[in-house]
Amino acid sequence: MKRILTGLVFLCTAIVAHAQESFPINGVRDIRSGLYAFTNATIIQNENTKIEKGVLIIKMGKIVAVGANLTVPAEAVVVDCAGKFIYPSFIDPLSDYGVATPRRTMGGFNFGAPGQFISNKPGPYNWNQAVKPELNAVDVFTKDETTASAYRANGFGAVFTHLKDGLARGTGAVVTLATENNNQAVLKSKAASVYSFDKGTSTQSYPSSLMGSIAVLRQTYLDAKWYQTKPVSEGVNLSLEAWNNSQSIPQIFATDDKWNAVRADRIGDEFGVQYIIRGGDNGYQRIDEMVKTKASFILGVDFPVAMDVEDPNDARFVSLADMKHWELAPTNLAAYSKANIPFSITSSDMKDAKQFLANVKKAIQNGLSESKALEALTKTPANQLGVYDQVGSLETGKWANFIITTEPIFAANSKIIENWVQGNKYGVNESEWSSIAGKYKLTINKNGTTSDYTVDVKKDLSASIIGTDTIASKITVSESVIKFNFPTKKGRGADQIRLSGIISGNS
Repeated sequence: MKRILTGLVFLCTAIVAHAQESFPINGVRDIRSGLYAFTNATIIQNENTKIEKGVLIIKMGKIVAVGANLTVPAEAVVVDCAGKFIYPSFIDPLSDYGVATPRRTMGGFNFGAPGQFISNKPGPYNWNQAVKPELNAVDVFTKDETTASAYRANGFGAVFTHLKDGLARGTGAVVTLATENNNQAVLKSKAASVYSFDKGTSTQSYPSSLMGSIAVLRQTYLDAKWYQTKPVSEGVNLSLEAWNNSQSIPQIFATDDKWNAVRADRIGDEFGVQYIIRGGDNGYQRIDEMVKTKASFILGVDFPVAMDVEDPNDARFVSLADMKHWELAPTNLAAYSKANIPFSITSSDMKDAKQFLANVKKAIQNGLSESKALEALTKTPANQLGVYDQVGSLETGKWANFIITTEPIFAANSKIIENWVQGNKYGVNESEWSSIAGKYKLTINKNGTTSDYTVDVKKDLSASIIGTDTIASKITVSESVIKFNFPTKKGRGADQIRLSGIISGNS
């Protein structure tokens, strides 16, 4: 009996020593090591470092080793990434993921109703309900698989999220796009405070103009400084307390125009604050003024679409300025880069988020370097938000946030195969694991007559059918089904051959 009791004591001690958790598990406990080794990959460790035939080893969601010629642990699950590329997952520095940002009501405006001059928010908060620094996105954050999936398809593994509402929007959090527990996804609960010139859903009559918004923000800075003296006459103001308490973390100012960026910076200069500015896509028009702000920026890639000017009647309503902006907006990021202004890239506010990577590639075609683009998607946002010790590059000790691609990420035909977030695999285009590029022998037997062809398939699935003539063709692959067709020879009257089949094995 004594031996059994001793064994039970050791067992209990071992369980307690393993880990302590404050969240219960509803179901069978299944704690796995998550030990994986990704071998033979071209690993882009950061914007400056590339490892050929590299090995990335992860365990329990963290990177434990990365480099060339590493010894792979015998118990690791090995993923052969020959011909594939591994990059750190991207970071979006300004989103409202998982926080259910309030929306303006669409009801009609009642001109006969009295104006609302004071805040209707209950509690000892600021007099103007568009100023709400007491809000913390982490308090209302919840994972959202539908939205997270769309972000991951664009290469993102983490985002900064905040309540996109008001002149002072409170603090935002850095969270990953893993869909495990909410608490595990939070990397930094209060990463930055956010401000804007947009009063948001506030129903208060004031402010009603840009000038009014600027006045409210300036007055709040003055009130907050006065409140630090603990004036007896003021009592408790939870908004001003929160405002003062959040001044030590990064300060983000969301604008949408070159001049509003300058206006925001002047407010910051007046009160000794250096904002991270969410700039518009027209900053290139006044790049010298952008330099003078000495700010780092958050820039978008939602470039204007081409205007229909084919009909002269429609063309009359399109200004030359609009046409020039359509032409030059894709050069915006390159202009900031050439001016040595640090910036990150966001996908927020895009009309069609599926165009995000295509638009980043468009910016590269218009002068932005690939290394600067990668830096703006990884290292810079991580530094802006103070989480580079956790994400933003592939280094030992950081979270296993990385993407596996078919080609260099900014190549025209590159596709993301998988996006790993905190060591969890999320498929994006998993059918791309098997590449069919190469040369094949094709034999066709028709009515007893045999014809031999060589099929040369390129990475973009264009193909040359080489027989009596060389015929161009295009191959389509859906799941495991491959289809293509081609004429037997050049010229009119040639028979058409249509083929389809199932891809099997490694071919």
